[in-house]
Amino acid sequence: MRGAIALLSAALVACTPSKPAQANLNGAGATFPNPLYTSWFATYAQQTGVKINYQSIGSGGGIRQFTQGTVDFGATDGPMTDEQIAAVERNVLHLPTALGAVTITYNLPGSPELQFDGATLSAIYQGQITRWNDPRIAALNPGASLPRTDILPVYRSDGSGTTFIFTDYLGKVSPEWAQQVGTATSVSWPVGLGGKGNEGVTQQVKQLVGTIGYVELIYALSNDLPVAKIKNADGQFVAPSLVSTTAAAGTVDFPADTDFRMSITNPPGAEAYPIASFTWLLVRPDAPDAAKAKAMKDFLEWMVGPEAQDMAKAMRYAPLPPGVAALVKERLTTLKAGGKPLN
Repeated sequence: MRGAIALLSAALVACTPSKPAQANLNGAGATFPNPLYTSWFATYAQQTGVKINYQSIGSGGGIRQFTQGTVDFGATDGPMTDEQIAAVERNVLHLPTALGAVTITYNLPGSPELQFDGATLSAIYQGQITRWNDPRIAALNPGASLPRTDILPVYRSDGSGTTFIFTDYLGKVSPEWAQQVGTATSVSWPVGLGGKGNEGVTQQVKQLVGTIGYVELIYALSNDLPVAKIKNADGQFVAPSLVSTTAAAGTVDFPADTDFRMSITNPPGAEAYPIASFTWLLVRPDAPDAAKAKAMKDFLEWMVGPEAQDMAKAMRYAPLPPGVAALVKERLTTLKAGGKPLN
């Protein structure tokens, strides 16, 4: 009898169709959207069972690992250059996921509410303004209590899309910055102290009195650090927020054949926050692994949908403008694996 049961069980197992292997995904890159991506990936795994492992190592690391083919997707806040795209034989697609604000945060006694313009920030990060009570800072902040404390600028020590956004802004508002330092994911900082990732810069500012740093909005808010208002292209001092970040994307007009690489720093508009940017996932328009390519496409379709974009708003990231989301969704229909369209 036992033998018969064993044979029957074996037969049933043999006849039971096996489920296809779950295609999990691995990615790496930007720390700027990491809080949002962590939430997205966890929610998506609960709903679908697809696990997405993400290493928050900075945009430079994400581009490098994507180029080397050690991850299924990369993430960056600074778009790849034409030379970097050539290195992957143009087999890369930049897909915007959300928008975020790079904030200027600082550590001063009493946490006074401060505001800056681009010229002053450029002078601070070039070592030309060295004390908090400098007349140029005081002129922008009448009535603020500014100590004679030395200013210690904190910057990203790793290749960083957050650095790209910040230096892109400074390069637009300060010709001297554009000529002397430039815009890139990694630059030669004239002065200051480095921190790895948005997390590292946040901790340096939080721990050291007199520091100033640039981080994504949620990092400053979650660590109870003040954020400054920044003078925009219309001459208005604007605080970073969901509304002002959305306003920064108000003039975006991607053409139908866009590659989505567009800078929106220092845009026109009285309500626009000037140090804002899209953040992108890097995916292969023609991937080698069909199962992973399909898993990637399925996630991306969910990502541009209302649930994921509402999660972005809840976490102080601005959702994609409807027209941009529609363009991304349309572009997803062109993804392939091994030269063949995905089902």
